[in-house]
Amino acid sequence: MQGESAGGRAGNSAAGHAGIAAHHRLPGPWDGRNGEDDAAAIGRRPSWPLRSVGALLGCATALLGSLHFLLVGTALGPFLLWPLTRTSAFGVLMTGARRLAALERGRRSVFFGDRFPEHYKASDHKILRYLAVRSWTGLLCGIVIGLLAFGVVLAGVLVRGTAQGGVRWDELLTQVLLGAVLLFLDLQGLHSLAALDARTARECFGPSERELLRRRIRELATSRAAVVQAVDAERRRIERDLHDGIQQRLVALAMLLGRARRGRSPEQAEALLRQAHQESQDVLAELREVAWRVYPSALDSLGLEEALAGVSERCAVPVRTEYDVAGPLPQPVATAAYFVVSECVTNAAKHSGATAVSVRVELHGGMLVVRIQDNGRGGANPAGTGLSGLRSRVAALDGALHIDSPEGGPTTMTAELPCA
Repeated sequence: MQGESAGGRAGNSAAGHAGIAAHHRLPGPWDGRNGEDDAAAIGRRPSWPLRSVGALLGCATALLGSLHFLLVGTALGPFLLWPLTRTSAFGVLMTGARRLAALERGRRSVFFGDRFPEHYKASDHKILRYLAVRSWTGLLCGIVIGLLAFGVVLAGVLVRGTAQGGVRWDELLTQVLLGAVLLFLDLQGLHSLAALDARTARECFGPSERELLRRRIRELATSRAAVVQAVDAERRRIERDLHDGIQQRLVALAMLLGRARRGRSPEQAEALLRQAHQESQDVLAELREVAWRVYPSALDSLGLEEALAGVSERCAVPVRTEYDVAGPLPQPVATAAYFVVSECVTNAAKHSGATAVSVRVELHGGMLVVRIQDNGRGGANPAGTGLSGLRSRVAALDGALHIDSPEGGPTTMTAELPCA
């Protein structure tokens, strides 16, 4: 599909896009809109013995971090205070800190199954803050584990004393209740420290909630600007279609009727009236086409499947449509899917030299996938006006538009639209 029209950028109503923006979900610490810029979700959770080994190893790495701050920080203290050597001393401090951070990142990945973005580079401030928090939490975790081990030893001594008859039943009951309370506190402390360890790792090795919020604000601002541009482009396209198409045909129709009125013979008037009648039918057909490009009424009354059937009927190229969606779709999603198919099919028929187009619409979980493929000569420009408009329309729904159009074809457009 080589040519694109401004119609792909169209928004049928500003209110529809405002409703889309209202349903945007603020991403969490591990959410990504395209799966490329944010950290991936944590995968399959490892077994508890592996996680226990990771927790014990974390106590050792926390001790290394504490020693690094204590020894290296103390040795470099005077140089960090002197402005002339501050940069070099800080670089030495950060060299060790980054190695320790890489060690912690590997520990979280191997023993806890965490997955972090490879391209993300944490700032020096985040690394130092992470290591400082990690040192205290790791040492505290070691103390809690030590207390738990000490409690196990005491429990063994209590069991041995009970077996030898040296412990009375009231003393045994008191010790058991006290031990149960201490065991609960130890386990709760370990759980809280493990959660804190995971959260600080996510904050350091991936975008923080504040960074994600700023990114989301930028995306919403860009989407809002794209919607405004799409509405303006659609108005210009409608004005051009009415002025260059329908208005010119109406002028021709008026001229034919005027000539028929001034005709000197009945035969000439009859011929002019036949031309005027044909011209009026052509005007009605073009007006109907413009109305469908603005917004198809069948989309509201009959649904997306019937609206796509209308696109196939009006196209000059054979279009094979497969619709595999059970139940109704959200109105903004159905509208976006319709205009993606309509624009791609129109481009294939007008500009790519295609002789066949296939359309497949299916629902995967909560994602509507729309795939349009033609056998044309390819070479579609993703930065073109029409395709850029389609991408903006899809992005307004938190979706993605993938374009594969090598020279020589075939061209494949895939739109992914979340329905949740």
